[in-house]
Amino acid sequence: MGIIWEIIILKLSNTLYYHSLLSKLNIQMLFNSFEFLIFFPIVTILYFLLPHKFRWALLLFASCVFYMFFKPIYILILFFTIGIDYAAGLLIENSKSQKQRKLYLLLSLIANVGVLVFFKYFNFFNDSLSSLSELFGYKNPIPYLTILLPIGLSFHTFQAMSYTIEVYRGHQKAEHHLGIYALYVMFYPQLVAGPIERPQNVLHQFHEKHYFNYQMASDGLKLMAWGLFKKVVIADRLMLAVDSVYNNPTQYHGLPLIIATVFFAFQIYCDFSGYSDIAIGSAKVMGFNLMKNFKQPYFAKSVKEFWGRWHISLSTWFRDYLYIPLGGNRVGKWHWYYNIFIVFLISGLWHGANWTFIIWGCLHGFYQVFGQTTETCRNILVRRIGLTRFPVFYLLVQIGTTFGLVTFAWIFFRANSITDAFYISSHMFTGLFDGLSPVKNNAFVRTNPLLLGQSLPMISLAFVLLSLLVLLEYLQNEVSFLIRIKQYSFPVRIAIYNLVIISILLLGSFAKVKFIYFQF
Repeated sequence: MGIIWEIIILKLSNTLYYHSLLSKLNIQMLFNSFEFLIFFPIVTILYFLLPHKFRWALLLFASCVFYMFFKPIYILILFFTIGIDYAAGLLIENSKSQKQRKLYLLLSLIANVGVLVFFKYFNFFNDSLSSLSELFGYKNPIPYLTILLPIGLSFHTFQAMSYTIEVYRGHQKAEHHLGIYALYVMFYPQLVAGPIERPQNVLHQFHEKHYFNYQMASDGLKLMAWGLFKKVVIADRLMLAVDSVYNNPTQYHGLPLIIATVFFAFQIYCDFSGYSDIAIGSAKVMGFNLMKNFKQPYFAKSVKEFWGRWHISLSTWFRDYLYIPLGGNRVGKWHWYYNIFIVFLISGLWHGANWTFIIWGCLHGFYQVFGQTTETCRNILVRRIGLTRFPVFYLLVQIGTTFGLVTFAWIFFRANSITDAFYISSHMFTGLFDGLSPVKNNAFVRTNPLLLGQSLPMISLAFVLLSLLVLLEYLQNEVSFLIRIKQYSFPVRIAIYNLVIISILLLGSFAKVKFIYFQF
């Protein structure tokens, strides 16, 4: 046991030295960074030490510092939209005329969407226009803009829009405290990658006085540890293999493409749900409750159910603010299918200014529409085959089919270009077992393509970690691990906590790898 702790101390000291050296060149406040390890306890301790009337100011200042670690100048964009939406909320609430209320809401939405379109989609639409112009022999005179996408822009823009929409609908009173409203938009745990909160859930919590609660703090820290485990131990290790294949897809075919695609399905899940767990956990330590963002999505029995379990804050946002206003399922059949498809099309565009994301969204739209149109036929077929007599097997078929469809769509989400995506999707079943024999003179593969450019111990570790993850996710499918752990005896709980910490320190990758959803 002493040797293990010596290894941990050595690895930790090396990590601290690495971060102190790297931070001189590239300081970023990531949840998986040494800077956050210092930032979080300082802010939390000060939060509970300060009188209640000053706490909002501390959290707002801390959130500004947190955001400015990435790109300081872009905080002015946040201030601009905060000012617009704060004023719009008050004007909407105080307006007597419905026409004026609509006008103020429209101005707020235009400001938010305008910022989003300019920074995220201007070059995409401009490039598409240039390509179209070239087909007709014209040259597009509009120049390409060299601007960086503000981190988390899509997330805090959607959260801001939900506020003015809810005030307009009469579901939320306008916030008169400018600082509290700014904190609603900028609350650092969920500022850059959600969950995308609603004002009804969060705003009142910033007015309430929170006392230190041992149980909430304990649950929050455990959730943070679990999220960090998923990020640095699983996601960042899978990333090495996935990047090796997806950055050089034409060097592979068959089974390696399938393995890399499955790896990415778990990489993006562990990366994004890991962020959400840390965000929710860090807020919980201070007494705040944020909405659950994931619920074991890969155990879904249909694509529709998958979207009820994956990125719940976004899927419910689109449901409440786009799908239902379009008419939802209260319209004719074909109009209903159109509503479903348009929501997923826009969802794909929300994720990124690239045709790969649009195709990814369209695929999920097709899955949903196809599932609705064939539901009756599939139920009849299942009964005639007799699958319902074997409920466990039928359940596995449903989960496996859903996972396969979702994973196939992930190809377009991860691929660097449409060309790469079509190559991967068309070659993943070509020469399926050719990868079992070594490839010679391939600079991208060390020994065998099945190793995905990794060593045998590392790829073996990846499979072990995935097996462990699936088991833990299965155990949490009905009861969360926080509740389940409480049922164990004290020595067992301590052993589990130590195991998680040791795993993070020994197996974790601390190379400051950004969370995937930061780019959105």
